[in-house]
Amino acid sequence: METTRHFVATVYVVSDGAVALHEHDKLEMWLPAGGHVDRDELPHAAALRETREELGLDVELVAPQEGIESETVRSIPQPQHFLLEDINVDADGEVGHQHVDFIFYGEASSRDIDPAPGEQPAADWSWFTPAELRDRADQFPADVVEIGRRAIETVSER
Repeated sequence: METTRHFVATVYVVSDGAVALHEHDKLEMWLPAGGHVDRDELPHAAALRETREELGLDVELVAPQEGIESETVRSIPQPQHFLLEDINVDADGEVGHQHVDFIFYGEASSRDIDPAPGEQPAADWSWFTPAELRDRADQFPADVVEIGRRAIETVSER
């Protein structure tokens, strides 16, 4: 059986030494901002759009970008991580579909969350320091704890 894959972009938004996470309505797990990359959209643009929609924040992506350019190519911001995620895994271990996830780090100048209409409310979001991620590791997916910690460290070192 063929596996369906979707391209998604995720942003671990960091402000003042903490990362923003919310308990995702559909997936019932704590996750950062993110969503599907539209057909005509570049991954870094999707990351910025999803962050603006879900958090109401404009962030600066902390993303390497090579200086390779020519008449027909240009470099774009690179994700910090590039992951393949199994989604909707059933009791028998069958994978419903997969996400090919471009994971970025973003720096926000504010913690004032103001989601767009139709998004999960601001009350569903919380800011977590590295210590809080570690203390609540049993409540979060292991990758969220690890990447959240790395995002905070990377943004803090700038």
